[in-house]
Amino acid sequence: MQTPSKPPNCLMTAWQNHEAELRRWMRHRLPSETDADDMLQDLFLRALRQRERFCSILNARAWLFTVARNAMADRLRLKRNEVELPDDLGGEPGEPPAVVANLADCLPRVLTELGPIDREAITLCDLEGLSQVKYAERFGLTPAGAKARVQRARRRLREQLTQACQVQFDAAGQVADFVPRQSPH
Repeated sequence: MQTPSKPPNCLMTAWQNHEAELRRWMRHRLPSETDADDMLQDLFLRALRQRERFCSILNARAWLFTVARNAMADRLRLKRNEVELPDDLGGEPGEPPAVVANLADCLPRVLTELGPIDREAITLCDLEGLSQVKYAERFGLTPAGAKARVQRARRRLREQLTQACQVQFDAAGQVADFVPRQSPH
């Protein structure tokens, strides 16, 4: 019987037979040799956790490549959610880009053009920070009803801002440009 700390011979044999091929495959797909070596080590640990069950795998090479491919997909999925921001955004960290900050100049007038229920929902929840649950309690609505009301108000505000301030969006749906429109005095 194998001791828990010693890998089964079938794993060591499979590893010796396929490690070089796995390393080449990973190095071809990952940005650095270090990343490939880290991923290869993780793959070995996953195989090691199988213990004696690894010996019952009919095609060890296929199992190793399948696990490696799935780990690669997980890594890429996580990496895809990380977005590098350009250094020339301007402003301080945590501040919106200038075009978005300047869009606030259009907001007071457009708010006056919304219906009273929409204006109230936007003002209380988005501008004053009242939670939708508190909004629901204040106006005798269900939380779902309050959420729907706020979402409708946001949609109408966006439509009105788009029309009144001639907002243009980029391919990612972010504000790219607009024509300022001040409140009448």
